[in-house]
Amino acid sequence: MSRITQIKKPVSSILVARILIGVVIIFNMECALVFIFRPALYTAGFELSGTPGQTMVRGLGVLFLMWNVPYLFAFVSPIVHRVSLYQALLMQSIGLIGESIILATLPTEYQNIRYTAFRFILFDSIGLLTLLIAAWLTRLPRSLKKT
Repeated sequence: MSRITQIKKPVSSILVARILIGVVIIFNMECALVFIFRPALYTAGFELSGTPGQTMVRGLGVLFLMWNVPYLFAFVSPIVHRVSLYQALLMQSIGLIGESIILATLPTEYQNIRYTAFRFILFDSIGLLTLLIAAWLTRLPRSLKKT
């Protein structure tokens, strides 16, 4: 048995971390599923239309499903699958930085796309903060960090 699996954290810390990770998963999955099954509702936000627009939005939904894989492992056990939690944190950070750059470089006349980018930034900011709290709650004891 590895030293990581032997870590004793308060059950309440692990439970709260799992709930926090679960909340992020639920929001990510909800977004993915509505993009896949109701893409017409979201094409205008990307200034797309018709079959090409719906296909693009569905593709984003599939990507959201793929991106959830490390979150699911972190949810199952944020201690044992700590690397998955770190991967989820990194993914949220990349999303937030990338969306911020996109928004900053998008011409002002594209208000629909700017609003959509802002929603993604808000969404990823909340997700990142939530995952940071989960990581803090399940942090390794100092004695294990040195080995």
